[in-house]
Amino acid sequence: MQIFNPKANLVFCRKYQQNLPKMPNPPFPNAKGQELQNTVSQKAWNEWLELQTMLINEKHLSMMDKDAKKFIAQQRELFLDNGDYERPAGFKPKDS
Repeated sequence: MQIFNPKANLVFCRKYQQNLPKMPNPPFPNAKGQELQNTVSQKAWNEWLELQTMLINEKHLSMMDKDAKKFIAQQRELFLDNGDYERPAGFKPKDS
């Protein structure tokens, strides 16, 4: 019999600095994906995906371009660490 442990489904989110539900799977199949799963909540990741989509669309980025990938990776880290990330025109972060 398996005992449910609610803390097993939580992660201390580096963006929100509190325990929140974790991502069920790593977002990338590598060590970086595992690190993100262990340090970023599902809530923060969903918000990042929304911002990422806006940045790609507004800047007309091709994710086949290595400079575009590098830019998105830098923005992801800034966003998740509450740094000064780039905001698309009219972007308003959701109230936390």
